[in-house]
Amino acid sequence: MLTAFGRAFRTPDLRRKLLFTLGIIAIFRMGAFIPSPGIDYRNVQQCVNAADTSQGIYQLVNLFSGGALLQVSIFALGIMPYITASIIVQLLRVVIPRFQELHLEGAQGQAKLTQYTRYLTIALGLLNATTLVTLARSGQLFAGCGAAGSPGALIPNDSIITILLLIITLTAGSGLIMWMGELVTEKGVGNGMSLLIFTAIAAQFPTSLGAILKTQGWGTFLTVLVIGLVVVALVVFVEQSQRRVPVQYAKRMVGRRTMGGTSTYIPIKVNMAGVIPVIFASSMLYLPALLAQFATPANSTDIPGWVEWINNYLTRGDHPIYMLMYFLLVIGFTYFYVAITFNPEEVSDNMKKYGGFIPGIRAGRPTQDYLQYVISRITLPGALYLAFVALIPLIALVVVGANQNFPFGGTSILIIVGVGLETVKQIDAQLQQRHYEGLLR
Repeated sequence: MLTAFGRAFRTPDLRRKLLFTLGIIAIFRMGAFIPSPGIDYRNVQQCVNAADTSQGIYQLVNLFSGGALLQVSIFALGIMPYITASIIVQLLRVVIPRFQELHLEGAQGQAKLTQYTRYLTIALGLLNATTLVTLARSGQLFAGCGAAGSPGALIPNDSIITILLLIITLTAGSGLIMWMGELVTEKGVGNGMSLLIFTAIAAQFPTSLGAILKTQGWGTFLTVLVIGLVVVALVVFVEQSQRRVPVQYAKRMVGRRTMGGTSTYIPIKVNMAGVIPVIFASSMLYLPALLAQFATPANSTDIPGWVEWINNYLTRGDHPIYMLMYFLLVIGFTYFYVAITFNPEEVSDNMKKYGGFIPGIRAGRPTQDYLQYVISRITLPGALYLAFVALIPLIALVVVGANQNFPFGGTSILIIVGVGLETVKQIDAQLQQRHYEGLLR
């Protein structure tokens, strides 16, 4: 393996791409520790140490920002505005016919959709920045710590100029992260946005493992490492698994040339939805807690029954009702997302247009029904697998006493393994273009 890495750095073109990618990653991590203008960094650190930030939306958003959110740094919003914008644009293809037409137009249409995603990213970044600054001023970012006017205020000078400068800086940081991700995709190795998410999550691993070692001791720490290796092996196995639907193309004459007559297959992955269902389920489970927080009266002795029920059962990750709802939501969103992203009718029409057919299945409607049958069958184990991996941090919270920042599970391990596999494949493919041996054997 070390020899393969050495060969990659001895290849001038690949070395240039790798160094460029590493440079962008270094800038991204530096930005996570540069305080935004107008923020008192010392008070931020005191509030971080005093608050419980391992629950609800804190854990998810802070994960994707690499810890920058709770530092209120210039990259506090992280990659989340771009992820949200990408998901929204993808879902709008089902609702707005124009978006679907652009998707089918090829490179030109994809460029237009990418431009819409950029605009939406900036708009969401502005909205998120305004929300973050409002929470910081009111003291709700850290549950009553750091409110404006208090001795430990996060924003000591909350004048209009300071607030506007802070919002513009946070929005610009989100736009800069998007630009850096696109630069890595164009001039570096791998998908830029995915690599930045990978970097943000991987940066939290040493802190999480160190916290487990400090609070639980060596026994629990070694148990977590063993569980982590098993989970990583399971995720790699499932992420690489696919159902190959054989396809044959009939011979046809195009001018004087004979086209077709080849055999190939449609690779249908077991986990076609990726990590999106887990993100959706986490966000949906946070909504009841958010509603309960707004509905809680100032007089804590007169709490409505439904608010008390939510606080007892839907805010604690170690409660069986919370786990069951999380499990069912992940399965439901997996089916929903696969139904949106994979269109059997479109695949069937494309096969028919180019003279392709599945052996033993007639072209047209029978092919569409067969693909729908295969998708519905293979989505079930994929959904169960996603739900199981998503529950690993919550199970670890109960079994080994680790907190919800348990690194080997949930969204973190899915993204780490998925992005790592794709990046290694790209490096391996580029090495094989120049050498007989690739990165992997």
